[in-house]
Amino acid sequence: MVKILKVVIVLTVLVATMIPRVPLGEARDAGEVVVYSARIEKLIKPMFEAFTHKTGITVKYFTASEAELFERLKAEGAHTAADVFMTVDVGNLWIAEHAGLLQGFDSTVIAKNVPPHLRAKDNAWVGLSTRARPIMYSTERVKPSELSTYEALGDPKWRGRLCLRTSRKVYTQSLVATMIKTLGEGRTEEVIRGWMKNEPRIFDSDTKQLEAIAAGQCDVTIANTYYLARLKADDPAFPVAVFWPNQQDRGVHINISGAGVTRYAKHRDNAIRLIEFLSSSEAQNLYADGNYEYPANGGAKPHAFIAAWGAFKADSVDVAAAGALQAEAVKLMDRVGYR
Repeated sequence: MVKILKVVIVLTVLVATMIPRVPLGEARDAGEVVVYSARIEKLIKPMFEAFTHKTGITVKYFTASEAELFERLKAEGAHTAADVFMTVDVGNLWIAEHAGLLQGFDSTVIAKNVPPHLRAKDNAWVGLSTRARPIMYSTERVKPSELSTYEALGDPKWRGRLCLRTSRKVYTQSLVATMIKTLGEGRTEEVIRGWMKNEPRIFDSDTKQLEAIAAGQCDVTIANTYYLARLKADDPAFPVAVFWPNQQDRGVHINISGAGVTRYAKHRDNAIRLIEFLSSSEAQNLYADGNYEYPANGGAKPHAFIAAWGAFKADSVDVAAAGALQAEAVKLMDRVGYR
């Protein structure tokens, strides 16, 4: 097992180093900022173009998986060309922060635009969009009145009717980690054991979960809203709907996508300006609408498509818990047989 792990690490680093590098001479030009992004080009390009139009600062960017970019940042160290690291899920951002790959900064703009629970205390990472992960249900076989909370999905009436995302996905780990933060480890373990007793079908994709509901393979699941929005955009009659759970207590689980200034940023000021711009009301809809996500800035409105699903109470727990308690969440799920 140790030999396999070493091989995986070596291969990951080799793949990471194959990503095209920005020549360091170019990266030092005052009018540039370099971004390593785990978000795909079609989502980030419009935002970067708007930033360049507004500031005159050219944005150079490379896209790859968060794992590849993480390993590249570690391998490059002080020689990295990257000024900004951009990715999804606070768990990934928290890990990058605690690996020493990011640096904090002061910003009255960020303090105004992004609530404290959606960013690191020193702004080492900043949430730029929020991702609600509510309950989804079959409009053909489930009445909304049958639903209430995440915890209630452990009710025996959902036996054989529940789909869940694999515990190996960071989205699931972040959900369980924030539950530990709010409910405590003992109560959270009871909840997850209840889910497992209902013999859920486990999927490696939110989209597959939703398609399984439409196909009659299960009736309820937990998924990020933008996955349903994409399916509904293609087929308005897609027979799955959103239910906002826990509205009488903590609210709907929220995660983020975000960015941070790299530890060895050559264009630190430009990096801060870019993140500040992306947090502004002006840019938030470009950022959030591209993937049907919710703006992190409360002054910006969500895309009309998802706004039509109604307002909801969101969990205000500090999302940093998703990173800080991730290891505990994984151990808990292993104990109860959630794979």
